[in-house]
Amino acid sequence: MTAAPLKSGSVLRRREFFGLTVGATLSATLPVGSRAQQQPRAGVRRLGTLTVTAPHDPVSTGRAAVLKQSLAALDWQEGANLRIDWRDGNGDIALIERSADELIASAPDVLLAVGTPCVAALRRRTNTIPIVFAVVTDPIDQGLISGLAHPGGNVTGFTDYDGPMAGKWLEMLTQITPSAAHVAVLYNPSTAPFAEIMMRTLHAAAPTLAVNIRAVPLRDAAGIAPTVAALSAEKNTALLVLSDFFTMTNRASILASAAQAGLPAIYWNRAFVADGGLMSYGTDNSDIIRRAAGYIDRILKGEKPGDLPVQNPTKFELAINLKTARTLGVTFSPALLATADEVIE
Repeated sequence: MTAAPLKSGSVLRRREFFGLTVGATLSATLPVGSRAQQQPRAGVRRLGTLTVTAPHDPVSTGRAAVLKQSLAALDWQEGANLRIDWRDGNGDIALIERSADELIASAPDVLLAVGTPCVAALRRRTNTIPIVFAVVTDPIDQGLISGLAHPGGNVTGFTDYDGPMAGKWLEMLTQITPSAAHVAVLYNPSTAPFAEIMMRTLHAAAPTLAVNIRAVPLRDAAGIAPTVAALSAEKNTALLVLSDFFTMTNRASILASAAQAGLPAIYWNRAFVADGGLMSYGTDNSDIIRRAAGYIDRILKGEKPGDLPVQNPTKFELAINLKTARTLGVTFSPALLATADEVIE
């Protein structure tokens, strides 16, 4: 990643990211219900997609746009030789479960599951329909696959986390001024069963970076505001928000609470920064969806999911919001700014 001059009032993008306005246009062409009711023509292959986010969330529309564009580049055109049944979980486990039932009943040729609850729900319902997952953390320990190189069964896909990532989050928090001496780690234990893996990495990195780590579990959306407000009384405290569909679905409340408390924070997805968060570091979700489209193509052409290795992320991105930084009285080191893929001013 290379540095680029900052321009007042501009958004600098050094790497293409998913979505843009075309995402909203493509996804909003028809309501979800209307799209689901269309009947496929003879010879048309069927793809069922299930994601944890809400249908009109920019994260959902962006991923939908990238998926359609990537499949089209592989000669799979929605409405021509491919029908896509779209389902969005809206952060609601019960809705995800119902949507999984609907998709299985539609007898698709292949399924795309975006987010851990989605692949888990689909996997419980079928061991024959191929499932490609994306944006999933630690699929082995969660029992989704038997191994990365040879997942076996009907499930394969792409993870969104690698071992050093949590350490990078902590390192970046220590590179801001004023630096953080105490870091509160926010997540929901019921929706982030993999959090312990990340916490171990954070605790291992903390002594070298001279920071104290503390887990701050969030049990429900109602607890976000009072929990974050209580942290504002602690000096030199920053927030680290773990990758979790709960934190993504409730990012508006988390961002508002962090702003009200005046706490700097690092997030795991660029969507937080686009909505006013200070900074984020995480996988390039656009790249993950494009790679997932490649697996869907290969499965539709006859390959078995159990023979396709599960792949870890290869592209990462750092986003920084300088407007939020000024509000918080935070400055970024030149070294950190130089490595940013996107700077919002």
